[in-house]
Amino acid sequence: MKKIAWVTDSTAFIDEELHSHPDVYVIPLTIVLDGQEYLDGIDLTPHELYLRLKTLTNPPKTSQPAVGEFVTLYEDLAKKYDMIVSVLLSSKLSGTVSSSQQAAQLVDIPVVTIDSKILTYPLSALVKMGLRELQADGDVESVIKYLEAQTDKTETYVLIGSLEQLHRSGRMNGVQFFLGSMLNVKPIICIKDGKLETKEKTRSEKKAKEKITELLRSSNAKSPIKEAYILYGLNPEEALRWKKDLEQSFPEIDFLTCPLCATIGVHAGENTLGISWYNN
Repeated sequence: MKKIAWVTDSTAFIDEELHSHPDVYVIPLTIVLDGQEYLDGIDLTPHELYLRLKTLTNPPKTSQPAVGEFVTLYEDLAKKYDMIVSVLLSSKLSGTVSSSQQAAQLVDIPVVTIDSKILTYPLSALVKMGLRELQADGDVESVIKYLEAQTDKTETYVLIGSLEQLHRSGRMNGVQFFLGSMLNVKPIICIKDGKLETKEKTRSEKKAKEKITELLRSSNAKSPIKEAYILYGLNPEEALRWKKDLEQSFPEIDFLTCPLCATIGVHAGENTLGISWYNN
């Protein structure tokens, strides 16, 4: 059996299972605050980021890992692995996939780059699926095909914690920001085919949650959902309250609470709350 290295990026939620796995490696994105660069999850934690956001002179920025950083990692992995599978955040949200693909042409080890069309814990879940399937099947080619098929089966809905932060980071245009702020609209943001879209606009967080609950119920009726991921910024108490409410409505679904990384916090804000799941 080929010895496979698994690579993902720092927008994934690296829990203990992935952190302790000997074949999983994480490449960080970069966060730029007032001209100073920080490696996500290494030089800057989400809590530190949110404190800095309150005092910044210039809008914060994020950038994908450079091609050279992928080359360095892949060359190092080539010393002990036969193949690399990189499962990375959506190519429509970052150039990380492109950097990996370019690096793959410069190293002497086969590299397969999978565009997850997603980020945060659903990205982590995709890596875990790959690890489980490889252990059970042993055929890496069939595992890759399986993972690529899963990328079209996820649903993600997010209540952005700060429209101002989304606007400053360049993810929302001025008209949308003005209307959302003046009319006190709470937009439900979805990730569709790897990019951000507005699913619906509501007048309150309560109504937004009710709408998302309806979407979850509809998907679960079509095909039973095994687990769902509640995503949050610096508001774990709110995430736990929502988890408790959802568990009462959907006792058959396993709900996990997952914090967002600093890179996502740059765009979404500390009070962001969302949910994601894979349709089986």
